Amino acid sequence: MRKHRWDTLPGGNLQVNKTYDVIVIGAGSVGTPLVMSLAERKISALCLDYEASAGQGNNKCAIGGIRATHSEPAKVALALHSIEIFQGWEEKYGESIEWYQGGYTYVAYDEEIAGLLKKMIPTQQEAGLSIDWVGPDKIAELAPGISTDGLLGGTYSPKDGSASPMLSCYAFYSRAKALGAEFRFGEKVIGITQDKNRVVSVQTDQGSYSCGAVVNCAGSFAKEVGALVNLNLPVVPDCHESGITESVQRFFTPMIVDIRTAPGSANYYFYQHETGQVVFCMTPDPPIVGAMRDETSSFLPLVAPRMVNLYPRLANLKVRRTWMGNYPQSPDGSPLVGLFGPSNHYIAVGMCGQGFMLGPGVGALLARQIAGDPIPGDEAVLDALRLDRPFKSIEALK
Repeated sequence: MRKHRWDTLPGGNLQVNKTYDVIVIGAGSVGTPLVMSLAERKISALCLDYEASAGQGNNKCAIGGIRATHSEPAKVALALHSIEIFQGWEEKYGESIEWYQGGYTYVAYDEEIAGLLKKMIPTQQEAGLSIDWVGPDKIAELAPGISTDGLLGGTYSPKDGSASPMLSCYAFYSRAKALGAEFRFGEKVIGITQDKNRVVSVQTDQGSYSCGAVVNCAGSFAKEVGALVNLNLPVVPDCHESGITESVQRFFTPMIVDIRTAPGSANYYFYQHETGQVVFCMTPDPPIVGAMRDETSSFLPLVAPRMVNLYPRLANLKVRRTWMGNYPQSPDGSPLVGLFGPSNHYIAVGMCGQGFMLGPGVGALLARQIAGDPIPGDEAVLDALRLDRPFKSIEALK
């Protein structure tokens, strides 16, 4: 049962202080579906965020790709659960989140990359991913007009897809609210009070909230929030730019990923959204470290020639907008998830730019852990993503 206490705030205002089962810090790609999963289990939850509404951080910067195509089994498992939620949402709740199951293809134009992609397939399949190696003819069928000069083939995972980050986040937020969860926006977390190695309350610049547990889902600011409980989280954001074209009739189906490097850039990827626009992103090389959000003049000159050389049919599309978002990076490209620090303090951070695609799976996993109701496989995922892991195995498809 929730307890209430009346506190006097500066200026003489009164604010009720409720005791929640769980306080989630961050209403983004991970925090919002986590609150929804908690509410579905009738666990009282409060979500705090300094932005004006849900999904206003890096969630709205995501390009919308949703893949279970990872090299680490733990991430495959989380993403497969996420895909179940995304693809079934409209049928279950009658609400479109613009889900489109176009698949993902990682293309290979040299033997080294082909060997790397092929080497992963048995592990990916064992983890439950529907994926296989396909030849140049299949790639050309999926993306008519793609350059076949030197194309050796690629991996194809047909059950991956895409959705609208903002529509999805709002859908999760609305369902969480309907189930009784509470959100407070425009509040910055400034303190976390402990008693005998347990979190007892969270303080913001607007008030104080008591809780039975707290979850750090603070994205690019995970390290700062972790420091409030003396937890050193190895999460450092870097910057990635994206763009979107005008809308045209669909002419290819999958997300196309090219992991070859070039001067100034590493991998890049693009897909055609359900509404017809081509959405694209590039990984800068070297990384641009920090939490900047201003787009640059160097992005399009770097990414456009690579995309057009790979897929000449893109040449005449007009780019409508570019933007920059942050990828909160962990040392090995996999998230940090689980119970760490104080005895009732959880983390779900370091998503490495994959919070949107992993968020629903991570949220469901943590809700089960908090409720003490795990399913087979949860323990292995949490062990792989623990904070005190050695960080030796780098996610090859991060």
